[in-house]
Amino acid sequence: MPSPRMLFALVHVIGILCPPGAWAGPPFLTDDPEPVKFKHWEFYTAAEWTGARSSASGTLPHIEVNYGVLPNVQLHTIVPAVLAWTRREGVAYGFGDIELGVKLRFVDEGEWCPQIGIFPLVDLPTGSKRRGLGAGALQSLLPLWLQKSFGPWTTYGGGGLKLAPDPNAIVLGWLVQRDLSKKFTLGLETYITAPLNGDVVQVQMNLGTIINFSCLHHLLCSLGPSFGSDSAMQAYLAYQLTI
Repeated sequence: MPSPRMLFALVHVIGILCPPGAWAGPPFLTDDPEPVKFKHWEFYTAAEWTGARSSASGTLPHIEVNYGVLPNVQLHTIVPAVLAWTRREGVAYGFGDIELGVKLRFVDEGEWCPQIGIFPLVDLPTGSKRRGLGAGALQSLLPLWLQKSFGPWTTYGGGGLKLAPDPNAIVLGWLVQRDLSKKFTLGLETYITAPLNGDVVQVQMNLGTIINFSCLHHLLCSLGPSFGSDSAMQAYLAYQLTI
């Protein structure tokens, strides 16, 4: 029979490898204020896709890395390979725009108080605009996010200002998800992009799931329709490793 010291050591190792905490962010467009825990990592190998009648684009794949550099502070980057298609131009594939960000939580969740944080993002124009692989200019998102959990239920959302060349916009998103078991989470979101120049407002809805094969290995996916613009559908699929 294992000694108490051995059992304590095993529990300690499991606590390091499998940190507790709510799931949020991917596979959804709406993000959350909860950073990766201090000195922990998240690695994603993912693909996302947006399709319309005469065009489609997405990442195939993109690599996302998140690191808890300080308590309540997360560093974030996405490096994408982009696949784009239009009926007129055909198919293009290559390096896309790199995304960088820092997530900072400044209010912890209490009995009635939600956790609150900011997650500013910057997209560097590293992809070719001519080939449809990038925006061709610096873009940024300056959002505020809130999150509250009630037993197996978690709800989070918020919004902010998107600074982009075509054009600037207000983004708003909200999501409700439920842990159906320790291995399976289901969520539903609505995400709104309202251009400040008066263009058509885009509404995206996604149904998504997170499957936990273990405390280290996870599968994330979402799918949903889009209304108000040329886009008709979007989808996301990722393998996630948490360390």
